[in-house]
Amino acid sequence: MAHFAKVENSIVTQVIVAEAEFFDTFVDTSPGEWIQTSYNTLGGVHANGETPLRKNYAGIGFTYDATRDAFIPPQPYPSWTLVEDTCQWNPPIKCPDDDKMYTWDEDVYQADNSKGWILNE
Repeated sequence: MAHFAKVENSIVTQVIVAEAEFFDTFVDTSPGEWIQTSYNTLGGVHANGETPLRKNYAGIGFTYDATRDAFIPPQPYPSWTLVEDTCQWNPPIKCPDDDKMYTWDEDVYQADNSKGWILNE
């Protein structure tokens, strides 16, 4: 089975699973283009060591960038920046690495550029 994303005006509107060898006979006359995506690809790495496909597995609301040939998730916060190699969004401050759970707070970051991660209690 293979996964395909329907892209309309560069935005993913639907993701389906289909037999790859029969997909060319699939009839869809609505606007948009079907582009194959890989369920096992994240950040330009394939989970099983195979060749990654289009940087990330597509999801509804993702952008398809034809120049990069990549699916890019929506930007989670205005302060986060896109990493070209992975087509993933990174926060301006690295999350603490202490085995605790944190949540990003954009308001805290804007008020004090040295903070942004809030400990989940």
